[in-house]
Amino acid sequence: MNTPKARYTFLSFLLIAFAVYSSFHSAMPQEATEGKVPKTEFSTVRAFEHVNELAKEPHYVGSKAHETVRNYIISELKKLGLQPSVQEGFTLDGWGNVSKPKNILARIKGKNSSKALLLLSHYDSDPHSAVGASDAASGVATILEGTRAFLAKGKQPENDIILLLSDGEELGLNGAELFVNKHPWAKDVGLVLNFEARGSGGPSIMLLETNNGNAKLIKAFKDAGTQYPVGNSLAYSIYKMLPNDTDLTVFREDGNIQGFNFAFIDDHFDYHTANDTPENLDFNTLAHQGTYLMPLLDYFSTQDLTQMTSEDDLIYFNSPFGFHTYPFSWILPMLILIILLFIGLILYGFKEKMLSGKGILSGFIPFLVALIASCAATILGWKLINWLYPHYGEIQHGFTYNGYTYISLFAFLSLGISFYSYHKFGKKTTAANLSIAPLFFWVVITALAAFYLDGASFISIPVLLSLVSVIILIRNQKQPPAFSLTFLAIPAVVILTPFIKLFPVGLGLEIIAVVALLVVLIIGLLMPVFGLYKRKKWTARLFFFLAIVAFFVAHSNSGFTEKTQKPNSLVYVLDADQNKANWNTYDGILDDWTRNYIKDETIARTKEILDSKYKSGYTYTQTAPVKPIPIPLFETIKDTVHSNLRHVEVKIIPQRNVNRIEVFGDGKQLETLQINGVRVPKIPKLRSRRLVSYYVSDNEPLSLSFTTKPDQKVSFIMYEASFDLLTNPLFTIPARAKNMMPRPFVLNDAVLVKKTIEF
Repeated sequence: MNTPKARYTFLSFLLIAFAVYSSFHSAMPQEATEGKVPKTEFSTVRAFEHVNELAKEPHYVGSKAHETVRNYIISELKKLGLQPSVQEGFTLDGWGNVSKPKNILARIKGKNSSKALLLLSHYDSDPHSAVGASDAASGVATILEGTRAFLAKGKQPENDIILLLSDGEELGLNGAELFVNKHPWAKDVGLVLNFEARGSGGPSIMLLETNNGNAKLIKAFKDAGTQYPVGNSLAYSIYKMLPNDTDLTVFREDGNIQGFNFAFIDDHFDYHTANDTPENLDFNTLAHQGTYLMPLLDYFSTQDLTQMTSEDDLIYFNSPFGFHTYPFSWILPMLILIILLFIGLILYGFKEKMLSGKGILSGFIPFLVALIASCAATILGWKLINWLYPHYGEIQHGFTYNGYTYISLFAFLSLGISFYSYHKFGKKTTAANLSIAPLFFWVVITALAAFYLDGASFISIPVLLSLVSVIILIRNQKQPPAFSLTFLAIPAVVILTPFIKLFPVGLGLEIIAVVALLVVLIIGLLMPVFGLYKRKKWTARLFFFLAIVAFFVAHSNSGFTEKTQKPNSLVYVLDADQNKANWNTYDGILDDWTRNYIKDETIARTKEILDSKYKSGYTYTQTAPVKPIPIPLFETIKDTVHSNLRHVEVKIIPQRNVNRIEVFGDGKQLETLQINGVRVPKIPKLRSRRLVSYYVSDNEPLSLSFTTKPDQKVSFIMYEASFDLLTNPLFTIPARAKNMMPRPFVLNDAVLVKKTIEF
């Protein structure tokens, strides 16, 4: 077989490199700023003005800023000519958290509505230090600005449009639960558009929530004509497997109401931290949310929302060329076609003497060497990096500040290993023979996807094109058409390459081996092109050089700075039963700030694990001075026996401003349990298990009601927490250094009182 001239392979390489770039660059708007925007159109600048007002400081449930944010939203809705209302009430979520969310609601009347379109986001930030610019002031701002632009057109919609700015989402979707189960408007909702964030940048990804098939929703989404659609059925299949819920999940589970999530996840290290600020929210990301809302609002405000349910499913995915769909019914025929083509091309290759048994077996060597060496190098390399930089373990997100550089590093390393492996072990083997081994693996992967992860079945498209490429290669053995083969390879690049970034960003760098796996598999799929390259050794050297550069770039950004701060924690606990106190931290590595109070690194041994995202317990503890912290009052309202059960009601009345009260106890002692009138349906039965967490607002006391056997003695352990360690006049805690910030996801910067209650 003749090989193309060097200049043709170089141009082929540049085309593939451009396709890789385009697969990321084209996913979202790329305007850093915008000019003057008509009042009838969405303005990112105007939306950012809302973000700046909403995210001035942490505004979690019960905080003063929380009320300020609520009042601002109500005021802005009134400016739009709407009549907002507030729904409030106690709710218990599935994680055992009780709170009193205050939802903000408004409604735009349609001409002849049978079902309403609901626009959804939440306005509370995560306790206690998250500023919440992205999560989810960006969503609130998108809805406020989008609604303003929609109303400026002066056209009454066909359907009612409900605006729900929910509360308590960060605690456990409490506001959504309150609306879906207790508000009369919930029965009117036909479809939900929910705007969320799990980072501070990158493209917003469309994810569905439906109890039925997705066909009509996906068709409607496509017909609405969004400008930058990003979403695929694989991401949704994985999303459904993970314990990541949004407010929209409550609509689906409790109300059988379906809808769309639009959420961005890049820069995950900012999520729920003090760095989730307006300055860190990407302008283009907020613009991307607007490009979803406006066409979908125009479209769904006129559609019959009673006709959005379907039993059929569609495979869907995006590329720089648009948003693509096809029926699930095509999955099996496409798999059969792939298998038949694979068998057919092998027979055809043997007939044309372009394939041989020895050549095919020889082709397995470079592919397997590349696959095993790349994955092993990535796994061992990541372990080495974590050993060299142990402070990465302090970032609970699982994604370091320089995480994108590490993705690039291991992608370049895997590319280098792959090209060198094909240079070393495949130089005497034709491109056609080299293509069979990776295609065999891709056929197996396609079959597994068809039967076990059907949402991923769109990978059959690049596999089909690769099979066609090998057939063309065999047919044109004397003069392989390099450019034709390159263009056939581009769909594989633009469809599959984004997952090299998406998986470690979405699931954490602990699965970074998937980067190596995908790179080698994609290289194998493109072997009809890359197999023609003469200078694989020099290509390998280029990628090894880029990997080295990436390592030094990552190293130069490995420390904590004023923009990439070290998370740390400090908690003061007063044991009122023993009149003892101690300092506690969740940190694995103590720093200059925490060592002011914890010097001996005594391992903490606490039976009760306070509520946190990752069920984190204290790491180190040290004795602290006892402070005169006011102890809560306990008022027994009722303690009677009837119907062969003892009925007890006690009111816990804080004597200071507190934010959270957690109750632990042996659930086996209890027959029933109620918190502020809300029944706990499933009482935890393990000893010393957290029974409930009450997030305080309006300084309302905790009412604890339970029934037990008449002769049963019952005891509870209560932790009363305030988020004011740094401002409490009883303490003189120094400010953190500028390269530090409060650790997210845990109870932090808090003053706790531990007290046992016995009945």
